Amino acid sequence: MTLSSARRIELFRRMLRLRNVELRIESLYHEDRMKTPVHLCIGQEAISVGVCAHLTNDDSVSSNHRSHGHYLAKGGGLNELIAELHCKESGCTKGRGGSMHLVDTAVGHMGSSSIVGGGVPIGTGMAMAYKMRGLARVSVVFFGDGAADEGVLYESVNFAMLKRLPVVYIYENNGYSVCTTTRERQAQELIFHQVLPNKMWTQTVDGNSLDAVNAAAATAIALARSGGGPSLIECKTYRVREHAGSGVDRTGKYRDPAEIERWETHDPVHGLRADLLARGLLDQKGLEAMEAAIEAEIDEAFRAAVKSPLPLDEDLTRYVYCED
Repeated sequence: MTLSSARRIELFRRMLRLRNVELRIESLYHEDRMKTPVHLCIGQEAISVGVCAHLTNDDSVSSNHRSHGHYLAKGGGLNELIAELHCKESGCTKGRGGSMHLVDTAVGHMGSSSIVGGGVPIGTGMAMAYKMRGLARVSVVFFGDGAADEGVLYESVNFAMLKRLPVVYIYENNGYSVCTTTRERQAQELIFHQVLPNKMWTQTVDGNSLDAVNAAAATAIALARSGGGPSLIECKTYRVREHAGSGVDRTGKYRDPAEIERWETHDPVHGLRADLLARGLLDQKGLEAMEAAIEAEIDEAFRAAVKSPLPLDEDLTRYVYCED
């Protein structure tokens, strides 16, 4: 699927917005106003934007702990995201969830999970519900290479193939599960790449290329929507920042600083920006105006979050369900 010039610029704007949001979170995190662990997706923006560009509000996304990109790309509110990071009542989960538990059902973001692989069966179940109800909807499951080691992935994908479910599994392979490489943990490439095409369509793409992700996602989502069953897309990418928190560790404790530098030269946002400028689809003035509008939106989101009230003590047990 080839992107029009206007569409390419719009998706770049979404990627740039996500990047600048994360950079602002990183720059302010040391102030300790954001009372939640954060897992930044800097360097992985092309995946969430390229996939979610093909989804409607009626389609659903199930996410993981590195969820800011999925949430914003699916249409989640920026003010609600930043407020949630500050654990405020105006956050998307009323300050109860923090960075790893973002929810906005109005736009089909059904929730992220701090449990590695936790969103995989949930997203598979959403697809089962769509099929049982005869709805032309698609469920997308984002998971990382850590979740690729979990048994629940194999149970869920097997079930999806068996029932021909409208689900697309997006494997964000950023090379590391905390500080252990995939080559140290996995004896071969993901077993589902050996699945027969009539059981499940799979593809490996450059996860830092918007064009590659966009094309693969278009195929997989259209297939799911038309009753063609599940798909799996492995997006090769890189986690530039640390597993959690802010900053880049260039001390060589568990990865070679030269490796980080190599991946920084293949940055999805910088690469697409250079392409747009080189082709004359965007000029410096237009880029600066785009940046200014994004920064103003981010400024307002942080101002609103700081001013927003904390949840009340007497509401501590609200949204908690139990049976007597």
